[in-house]
Amino acid sequence: QLQASGGGTVQAGGSLTLSCETSGFTSDDYTIGWFRRAPGKEREGVSWIGRTDGATEYANWVKGRFTISTDNAKNTVYLQMNSLKPEDTAVYYCAVDSAGSGGRWYDQLHPRPYDYWGNGTLVTVSS
Repeated sequence: QLQASGGGTVQAGGSLTLSCETSGFTSDDYTIGWFRRAPGKEREGVSWIGRTDGATEYANWVKGRFTISTDNAKNTVYLQMNSLKPEDTAVYYCAVDSAGSGGRWYDQLHPRPYDYWGNGTLVTVSS
């Protein structure tokens, strides 16, 4: 139901755009989050977006480098990543919280509220 793509290898300072295609959800009102897991580290939240209300939030460390967006006609969420750093190297996952905009948890950057997870896509940033 979630298919992430767009990972690859890029030099520091470069850009990548990740895509997450969703399918099979009975409601159009859900939240899509991006998470990542770097080698030897725990999974951490990157950003999320509400599919219907367009609300967004970013992790503090993103600092304006990443932009999340959605194309509802294509059922696809994008994560545009600019000014990539070697420490951004990780497997990136997209996930869906089906609770809808009215049922969001107080911390949507935490993996807890997400009940559907896609495959990961590897991003490698070389120095």
